[in-house]
Amino acid sequence: MSQAKPQKPVPAARTAPVVHPAPATGKRTQVRDSGVHGKGVYAVRPLSAGDKVLEYKGEIITWQEALDRHPHDPSQPNHTFYFHLDDGHVIDGKHLGNSAKWINHSCEPNLEAEQDGNRVFLYALRDIEPGEELFFDYGLVIDERITPTLKKEYACWCGTPSCRGTMLALKRRKKA
Repeated sequence: MSQAKPQKPVPAARTAPVVHPAPATGKRTQVRDSGVHGKGVYAVRPLSAGDKVLEYKGEIITWQEALDRHPHDPSQPNHTFYFHLDDGHVIDGKHLGNSAKWINHSCEPNLEAEQDGNRVFLYALRDIEPGEELFFDYGLVIDERITPTLKKEYACWCGTPSCRGTMLALKRRKKA
């Protein structure tokens, strides 16, 4: 009598990754609730200034595809997992993404994003202790005139001394 070979389960396409607490060894970061906004990413082990901490992963799409998918959550229309690339494409962290999509914004970040081709890596700007939440400055660029109403739509909750009150990249005023 022959036994049927067990079938390997096929993962569902484009599902969000299951987040498990990281052990004290192994992974360098973990996702958990944030005091700033929703979920956040935290250091599990010490990170040194200059360390490549994470890659921001996701499906690479055009801006038109991003607009067609927008919003990810109609109850939060200004919340996305998009990361703009210099060539005009977008990384959509909601699709094929990793834990980096949960990194929150801060006006005093401890990470910096650097693009290498169509990939984005997040590097530590300073030494980071275990338990610290990881942040980068979103510096969102929009084509509209930045008004007080628009600043509120993209409010920053980092609470740092140099908080500019918005996740938008503020345009410098031209000197007359």
